[in-house]
Amino acid sequence: MSANPDLSTSYLGLQLSGPIIASSNPLNRTIEGLKSLEAAGASAVVLPSLFAEEVEAEELETAMVLETGDEFAEFASAPLAEVEQLNTGADAHLRLVAEAKKALGIPVIASVNGSQPGDWARYAAQLVEAGADAMELNLYDLPVEPGRSPEDVEVGYLRVIASVKRVIGERQLAVKISEFLSSLPHFAVRARNAGADALVLFNRFYGPDLDLDSLSVVPTLALSTSAELPMRLRWVGILSAQQPELEFAVTGGVHTGEDVVKSLIVGGQVAYTASALLDGGAGALTSMLAELKGWLVEHDYESVDELRGAMDASSVDDPHAFERAQYMKVLNSWA
Repeated sequence: MSANPDLSTSYLGLQLSGPIIASSNPLNRTIEGLKSLEAAGASAVVLPSLFAEEVEAEELETAMVLETGDEFAEFASAPLAEVEQLNTGADAHLRLVAEAKKALGIPVIASVNGSQPGDWARYAAQLVEAGADAMELNLYDLPVEPGRSPEDVEVGYLRVIASVKRVIGERQLAVKISEFLSSLPHFAVRARNAGADALVLFNRFYGPDLDLDSLSVVPTLALSTSAELPMRLRWVGILSAQQPELEFAVTGGVHTGEDVVKSLIVGGQVAYTASALLDGGAGALTSMLAELKGWLVEHDYESVDELRGAMDASSVDDPHAFERAQYMKVLNSWA
């Protein structure tokens, strides 16, 4: 039995010091925050997603300001105030990638948000050129059009995956999806064929709330809890057994060292955490690593790679435990 198990692993072709990645959160927006996460033990960081809508809106606003002199005679004889264009569009994201690569000794994963064909590939290429070690495609999309079929939705996603994969060269691609797909196993196969090297399960959709005083729809943000983890464990356990060519990352509900153990033992390559960092600061990651190491020692595991997949759907005595077979047992267990 080793008193110092090996936590190192790999993900997206990158060698990592451990299996916990700091996913996108406010700490990841500054170099100071990123350095604190590295010092706490993060093996990699995922930078905030670049949203094309955000980029295009900022660029349009800048263009409108710059064109004001041509539109209004009163500005014709006076110089316009300088506009800091480096803070608009994709430039802020590109600069953060470049600065993070200089400041950190751990891999930097860039993220683009896209679900329909468009400029995602162009932005992904720019992020890789800025130095990103790998790319994450965040398929944060809520299909609301009655005429858009499930097949239309999936085909749109697959086109985006393929277009991003084509432009990132040797870098590998992770695709972050939600559980709201008609058939996750079917989509996993199609995503792999389109170019995905890993799937990140699952995206958390933030639902709106209602302000009854102003009678308006307002955004809400609720941090995850470990109670959200079982849905991820179910599907990583199933999909990792079916698709050994794909890597899987668990995100949403990872708050403790035991949560990390569970994420790996069902077949996850790594575990992402964000809410735990917002709740407890970068030190929460250090605690998770210590708990993980303690669990491995107690249970005689030499490494996290030895642990991985020991309880996926192909390894447990009853693979149906990941499926509906447990439904009545769970209901009856409440009493």
